[in-house]
Amino acid sequence: MPPDNPPRLTPGLGRRLYALTALPTLLSTPSDALLIILNRTTRMLSYGASSLILALFFSSLKLTDSQIGLFMTLTLLGDVVLSLLLTLIADRLGRRRTLLVGAGMMICSGIVFATCENYWILLAAAVVGVISATGGDFGPFRAIEESMVSELTDQETRAEVLGWYVAMSSAGSCVGTAVAGRVVQWLVEGKGWEGRRAYHGVFWGYVVMGVVNVVGVLGMGGRCELGGNRDGRSGREGNGKGVRGEVQVLEPEADATRGETEPLLPAAGEGAGPSGVVGQREEEEDEPKQTKGWFNVEISRSTLSVMLILWALLMVDCVADGMVSMSLTTYYMDRKFHVPKSTLGDFLSVAYFLAALSSVFAGPMARHIGLVNTMVFTHIPSSAAVLFFPWPKNVTAAFALLLVRVGLNNMDQAPRAALIAAAVRPEERTAVMGITGTLRTLASTMGPSITGVLADGGRFWVAFVVAGALRLTYDLGVFVMFINIKLHRHEEVEEEEQEQVVRERGDDEEEDGVERRRE
Repeated sequence: MPPDNPPRLTPGLGRRLYALTALPTLLSTPSDALLIILNRTTRMLSYGASSLILALFFSSLKLTDSQIGLFMTLTLLGDVVLSLLLTLIADRLGRRRTLLVGAGMMICSGIVFATCENYWILLAAAVVGVISATGGDFGPFRAIEESMVSELTDQETRAEVLGWYVAMSSAGSCVGTAVAGRVVQWLVEGKGWEGRRAYHGVFWGYVVMGVVNVVGVLGMGGRCELGGNRDGRSGREGNGKGVRGEVQVLEPEADATRGETEPLLPAAGEGAGPSGVVGQREEEEDEPKQTKGWFNVEISRSTLSVMLILWALLMVDCVADGMVSMSLTTYYMDRKFHVPKSTLGDFLSVAYFLAALSSVFAGPMARHIGLVNTMVFTHIPSSAAVLFFPWPKNVTAAFALLLVRVGLNNMDQAPRAALIAAAVRPEERTAVMGITGTLRTLASTMGPSITGVLADGGRFWVAFVVAGALRLTYDLGVFVMFINIKLHRHEEVEEEEQEQVVRERGDDEEEDGVERRRE
């Protein structure tokens, strides 16, 4: 007979697993953060769909390989420029307004691709609009959204919420790729549509996802704006109109290098002052203060001292990723093992599912072992899998390494975004994250050319060895340079300022009470 009081292991285990997924943190997060995650998921769904059919669509238009290659390159460069420009003005224009601009451009580009077949019109729509040629989020959205999530969370919950932000984007890409393939097949075989007409139908889905993004942004509140989640601190308002024009200079920190700041892009007429700092100039005592220009983004020296190192390491990592991108990896496996395309697609779907699943646990892991440790110790196995990828002689071992590489590859993204948010001032986050994304994208474009040279010389396998070594260099560099970094200094200063304001208000109220009693 079973015991009268059996041990209740399952509920406790279930609660622990529930906590490890960071769902409690996600569900207690402001609804604005959930809308941001929803927007990213639907957007990545459309990006995954477009990346699957884009080359096929151009092939149905009888375009040459050189024309397709030119399209991919110019589209990527257009996304980089658009992303940089919009992230530099996002805090002044307003983050929600900037996202609305991006979503509107996404809708316009989708409409052009759904109705037009002229190559040059399509190219213009992709360069000046928002079309993902590779399935990656290279537009203006990611940096702004990560900055908004950082505004809505605190240092305890930020990495966990960002982990869900990354996980749901991976899930969206997987669903988009799978759905687009099945929709095209159903329209061609079931409905008898011509191939290009079926591709147009998928681009109408791209337009719908753009509309969903517009609705999501309209549902967000003022807390998403710079300073919107801090009750009146720093004199900024989360009103959706960006930073007020009268906010001029970043306040110095006690431990910063005298609090000096450098404009990233100096305004016209500003040069080097007597101290030699770019953009610093002497002002006459009676000279009125001037409002900063749209692109005159100031980044403090303390931030630059951190970010210059991290940018250099991230560019090394992105060159490596570009050398062994997933398209090049699948091409290598096809040449080496002659795997059926259906089998290759199934394994990639499993790998992407593992990537989404592992990203959920990145936040709780960062809470227990730290942001830097999570970034490094989850990325090292992925890097080692790249390094040893050419060695297996059978497809099973190669797929096992592929699962390790892809399954763990995204676990450093949420901790990295949380690290940047914790290391820079809140008013610098959007610009810094935008610059980070731009540099990473530019670095990744260098990799395929290196691999192409190696492959033409019969040394395709060398690309994986070099890429794995570069990735490990990035991992060790991050650990050595940032393991002892002091984080959240700016947030601690703001919390102290807020506590001081509360104390002063309390003192004022007490004095008013005394005066009333005297009367």
